[in-house]
Amino acid sequence: MPSSNASLAMIADIGGTNARFALTDLSTPTPQVLDARSLVAAEFASLQHAAEHYLAAIGAKPQKAAIAVASPVNGEEIRLTNRAWSFTRSELQRALDLNSLHLLNDFGAVAWSVPGLSANEQIAVHGDDSGLRGPVTVIGPGTGLGVALMVGHDPQWQVVETEGGHVSFAPLGDEELAIARWFTARFGRVSNERLLCGSGLSHIDAVLRGAVDHTTGQHQTLREPSEIVTAALEGHDLAARRTLARFCAVLGSVAGDAALIHGARTVMIAGGIVPRFVPFLRSSAFRERFLAKGRFAAYLESVNIRVITHTGPGLLGAAVALRAQH
Repeated sequence: MPSSNASLAMIADIGGTNARFALTDLSTPTPQVLDARSLVAAEFASLQHAAEHYLAAIGAKPQKAAIAVASPVNGEEIRLTNRAWSFTRSELQRALDLNSLHLLNDFGAVAWSVPGLSANEQIAVHGDDSGLRGPVTVIGPGTGLGVALMVGHDPQWQVVETEGGHVSFAPLGDEELAIARWFTARFGRVSNERLLCGSGLSHIDAVLRGAVDHTTGQHQTLREPSEIVTAALEGHDLAARRTLARFCAVLGSVAGDAALIHGARTVMIAGGIVPRFVPFLRSSAFRERFLAKGRFAAYLESVNIRVITHTGPGLLGAAVALRAQH
């Protein structure tokens, strides 16, 4: 990769678990993701350290960058929500020797990718095959719960970054009330993100299996999210299936709430968890809970719901967002 190409820019999608980097060529007609690599965030002391490692590995010196981070991006100082990394815009730009640095929220980046997704990079959960209808709610469980809003129309979409994942959890039914009581004892305030993320899946599993001490809030055992999903899909682990079913039900409620708040006509589900079990999601109470909004159930009937299966929407969206800045 020639380092003298002035049209090259670095793009990055920085989550709580993985730090994904790539290049994009701003001179091409459509956004491209080049030389993509995923780094384990825990192996690096800072975002600067991870970025320098990536650039040294591919031998490039881009002049521009767009970096999506799992946190709000207002102000000069940035602190990641689920990773002990912090930095200032000016210091990072100077350290990486960039002429320009564009920062955006990680789910804002996912939203930017949506208009460019092909048919085989998304799966319909409900609705017709009509074109993308806005407003669009973009929501997804991963290390945390991301929420963004896309407004406008093709080709002039605009993204509104939000922190909607931190809205308070509203339990329905005895089982969710029991889960909420345990989460409250353990964490204090309970947001939707506490449940709808990888660690949340593990915690729900522990509560439903009775593998927690409700007095101290301590876990006796805690299974990995991937282990729970695999066991649930294999079909023999009733506890895992119960956990994943509850996760899908809560996701349905939260996605329906977000659609009402945004006035959405399309809901796009992203993140690293849901694409692994789309058939299970379809057969779960997700749709029922999405529609369970009383007088507005009929309103939500016409909302298209799709799951993003693109493996790197955050990187693609960062490339799109960077082009929109120039």
